[in-house]
Amino acid sequence: MNENLGLIWDRCLQFMRDNLNAAEDNTDLKKLENSFDLLFDKVQPISLVNNNLTLLVPSDFYKEYIEDNYLSLLSAALKKNIGKGVKLWYSVMENKPSGKEKPITMNVKGISTQQPKIQEARPVLRETDNINPFVVPGIKKVNIDSNLKADQSFDNFIEGESNKFASTVARSIAKRPGSTAFNPLFVYGGYGVGKTHLAQAIGLEVKASYPDKVVLYQSSEKFIQDFVKAAKSQNKTDFQHYYQMIDVLIIDDIQFLSGKAATQDSFFHIFDYLHQNGKQIILTSDKAPADILDTQERIISRFKWGLSAEIKSPNFETRRKIIVDKLSRDGIELTDDMLDYLASEVKTNGVRELIGVVNAVIAYSTVYKSDFSLDLLKDTINKLATTQKKTINIPYIQEIVCDYFGIQREQLLSKTRKREIALPRQLAMYFAKEYTNATFTKIGEEMGGKDHSTVMYACDTIRDVSKIDKELKKYIKDLKEKIAQ
Repeated sequence: MNENLGLIWDRCLQFMRDNLNAAEDNTDLKKLENSFDLLFDKVQPISLVNNNLTLLVPSDFYKEYIEDNYLSLLSAALKKNIGKGVKLWYSVMENKPSGKEKPITMNVKGISTQQPKIQEARPVLRETDNINPFVVPGIKKVNIDSNLKADQSFDNFIEGESNKFASTVARSIAKRPGSTAFNPLFVYGGYGVGKTHLAQAIGLEVKASYPDKVVLYQSSEKFIQDFVKAAKSQNKTDFQHYYQMIDVLIIDDIQFLSGKAATQDSFFHIFDYLHQNGKQIILTSDKAPADILDTQERIISRFKWGLSAEIKSPNFETRRKIIVDKLSRDGIELTDDMLDYLASEVKTNGVRELIGVVNAVIAYSTVYKSDFSLDLLKDTINKLATTQKKTINIPYIQEIVCDYFGIQREQLLSKTRKREIALPRQLAMYFAKEYTNATFTKIGEEMGGKDHSTVMYACDTIRDVSKIDKELKKYIKDLKEKIAQ
């Protein structure tokens, strides 16, 4: 270790030690100092290049513990002794790859994401065999099914005011994956508005422009299933190494990682490795990062590193464009008044439902061998409105609430009192009373055998708290729209 670097680090440690009592109120200072020394005795600075400081830590645990408990204090010490704009990186000893590769490094959350030029680590690191069952030994690149659908390209993506910003950013990323400030790209919006299509379009464009890049689209459900299998077979390391090979990783419906702590831990390490190595990450969700419950704060923080882009429900002009595009691909032409009628009457929240209605119109015309006319369109839309009218019952409300909060029905009906489950459960009880004729007793039975007094308390609580809690008021508004749509 360079002598000057050692002196700088010693001053940083002394500054942190001197300020421990200011950082922690009502805590025994001696215990704090002992804990501090035990932790940082095993942390060693290994390089300071262009204002980039790299610390060698024994394991991921040390890195995470420092981030969670000493980040503010450490940042202040670095700014005082090195200067503003200092960037902190970690080299994790137990993650040292074999061969001549550089140590894995990790950027501190909230600080610049540009990768520094790190010198070879001088301390001897423990070598590990990174055996990956997905990779044939000696092959640098492996053929991985990208899970991309050819029809979900940019050419087939209809751009409008509701998605223009997200679409523009997506096209920029596709040209230079991993090299823009939009990493990760976090696309969010309601059901069926085109989030998956846009994410897949990026993947397809990257594959076309950069054939050597490994692109993978994965639903969060499949990601979770793979992790569980890996954990059961004690292959979690191989699971992480597999995802660390990806150049462009697309995870759909990331909100479903909510409540799954072990999967979140693995995703966190995969995310940091890819991000630090300049790989592109694309995530979709039905909620903005701040609205995702029961997810580690460090993960939510990383969602915000790049850019969050919302896709809203299509407006009239966009709906009209979608209808024209869909019909033209099926060789069908409509008059302007028919197109205007379809676009104005079919006020679905998502593109997917809109396409479904257009498909139904085509089917009615084919079955009844009728030419398209304004009367046929009106008749078809009326029939669809009648047949598709939802029955709002307790199971339906439970489904809507679970989907909105990204939880399982089993969790909703469980006895846990964790806020991330208790609040959705109270909202489900509240809406069950609002939208059905069920008694408090019946609602309690449907909600996992709860007492009628529990249901009454839940309804009263939601009504009272919503008057002063803006977040709860938003939940109620969103859920009302979803239940009634």
